[in-house]
Amino acid sequence: MQHPWSRYVALGDSFTEGIGDPEPESPGGFRGWADRVAEVLTESSPDFAYANLAVRGRLLQQIMDEQVDAALALHPDLITISGGGNDIIRPGTDPDEIASRLESAIVRLRSDGATVVIFTGPDIGMTPVLNRSRGKVAIFNENVRAIALRNDAIVADMWALRELRDPRMWAPDRLHFSAVGHHTIARMVLAALNVENDLEAYAPEPLPKTSWRHARVEDMGWAREHLVPWVLRRIRHQSSGDNVTAKRPGFPE
Repeated sequence: MQHPWSRYVALGDSFTEGIGDPEPESPGGFRGWADRVAEVLTESSPDFAYANLAVRGRLLQQIMDEQVDAALALHPDLITISGGGNDIIRPGTDPDEIASRLESAIVRLRSDGATVVIFTGPDIGMTPVLNRSRGKVAIFNENVRAIALRNDAIVADMWALRELRDPRMWAPDRLHFSAVGHHTIARMVLAALNVENDLEAYAPEPLPKTSWRHARVEDMGWAREHLVPWVLRRIRHQSSGDNVTAKRPGFPE
């Protein structure tokens, strides 16, 4: 079925860049849900153009400062924006204030009449350490739904995507989604846009039971390999996105 869009721009952080879904043939070395959505939209519109301005590690204000004007300059008719997650998981941040700033970006992105898709945060209740921010994510999500109503935007509801509770949806760092997770999110975004597609639902085999001791060993290994480096970057005011540029900064000629 033909969809109404011809120029799509994706804004955001590592989630939209596609981290966790490695693909050597893709620009930047990662594929991700946004690339997958664009691939489906291209199928029924050969002249469809796609840009992805997302950069890993970006906070919401950085997304607003670096990506919103650049997106508007491309005159898209479809925009997705996911931001604020990196802010929310930092201690002492206010989900209401983060959402307020996000709304100012949504107002600007809607100014030319583009369809805008915004994301709720996923349920991180099963993730060690980060699960302490679960309540903040829930408050932010309620704000996102209200923002969408006020600005005629579309909500891509990650919190409601219960499939994301399966650990196989997540990359080994438990911070980003795996290829299966990105595929599942792409299906959800296309459903939110009411676009028919052939992406198949994930039907995994049941996970084998694991002992409490084995789970704790895995948690300790994860903390050593992934959590500690993440915390150290926060302390040093470093970002995984330092010296990284957008993988698809404009539409192809």
